[in-house]
Amino acid sequence: MYTDMSIDIGSIIVRTPDVRGGKPHIAGTGITVHRIVRWYKQGRSPEQIADEYSHVTLAQVYAALSYYHANQSEIEAELASEDADIARLERETRAVSPGV
Repeated sequence: MYTDMSIDIGSIIVRTPDVRGGKPHIAGTGITVHRIVRWYKQGRSPEQIADEYSHVTLAQVYAALSYYHANQSEIEAELASEDADIARLERETRAVSPGV
């Protein structure tokens, strides 16, 4: 698709304090770079992600992945922290509600 407008690639991924806790996300959406990376690591292609979430363009998905690769150590540390929080909450839930 041809467009007469060019998009500043630096405007695709933003950080806004009141959106998703300030995590980098696709401008105009609540979809974080972290979410795109998790889907990608689960084996979804950028095209599949864009197709599944119709309000996100393929360019936005690639911008999120580019942001990830440019800031990989930071994003990986944040993902590991999220995983640790999830594991802790699951342990706490099992301890409070055995058999659930």
